[in-house]
Amino acid sequence: MSESPFRNRSLYRRNLSIAILLILLLALALIMGLATGPSGMDLTPVWDLLSGNPAGDALHIAIIERIRLPRVLMALFCGAVLSLGGLVFQALLGNPLAEPYILGISGGAATGAILGILAGFARIPGISLTAFGGSMVTLFLVLILAKGESRVNRDAMLLSGVMVNAFCSAAIMFLISISEENKLHDIMFWLMGDLSSADMTQVGMVALLITPCFVIIFLYSHKMNLMLMGRDMARSMGVSIRKTTLILLITTSFMVSAMVCQSGLMGFVGLVVPHILRQLLGSDHRILVPATIIGGGFFMVVCDLLARWLPREGEIPVGVITAIVGAPLFILLLKRRRTS
Repeated sequence: MSESPFRNRSLYRRNLSIAILLILLLALALIMGLATGPSGMDLTPVWDLLSGNPAGDALHIAIIERIRLPRVLMALFCGAVLSLGGLVFQALLGNPLAEPYILGISGGAATGAILGILAGFARIPGISLTAFGGSMVTLFLVLILAKGESRVNRDAMLLSGVMVNAFCSAAIMFLISISEENKLHDIMFWLMGDLSSADMTQVGMVALLITPCFVIIFLYSHKMNLMLMGRDMARSMGVSIRKTTLILLITTSFMVSAMVCQSGLMGFVGLVVPHILRQLLGSDHRILVPATIIGGGFFMVVCDLLARWLPREGEIPVGVITAIVGAPLFILLLKRRRTS
């Protein structure tokens, strides 16, 4: 029996309302990010910048343009990439606990980036390429370790990811122990998950690298829907499982490694945002992909704000905030999965 047109219309209005709310929340978070500084929040220079007021405080406007704007945009891109990466891995592996950090993809990218730093490569393209290579190696290891007799064992995926992540952590500690003092600062940057050193050049390069990835993943959103119905069903609908999986895994690993190269390690972002949006919007990836990009950007901008607000002096790494929020949710989902 087909669904009632009234139900479809109601679902459409509900999803549209949630989408509009996400956009408004993201806009509000971006404005708050631009207005927040060491002395508190001041919306006046933000309004002067947006309105093009020549009589505005030139110093505050310059601070917003050169320091706060790149940081806020980098947080937006970081949240969007990591959230979308989690959504894709969860769809391909059929596991709601899969995400780039837990599976070791982010750790592998960070390890590759550190190797690039020690080799003296430029950030782009040298370190970006070594980060991508690290993410692909860890992805290959996770898939090999989790492979059963005829297919990837989805229940073993988390354990494999934890094992590979632990190996990456050990490799990073080893690289730190043999590093020269003048390179330790750059290496520690990857471990903290910090956005404070972002500039507009980095933001532009990240946008150039990840935008095609967003487009590719959206174009494959319908095929991800079919794969959720089962591999046999997807094949009968004309989906090439091997080709689709390969394209999505490489695309996702590339954009995650490009982001880790710029922002460092951020854990659990790809777990929190897709889980919440899936509860609100359902499992249609044609809706989830754009919603995850917006929602992930909002989540990371808010985490960056908390990283600046919570300490009385200075700030804490954004990765600490994402771990505080995401780790309890991971435990809750794991417990729910075991009892179901």
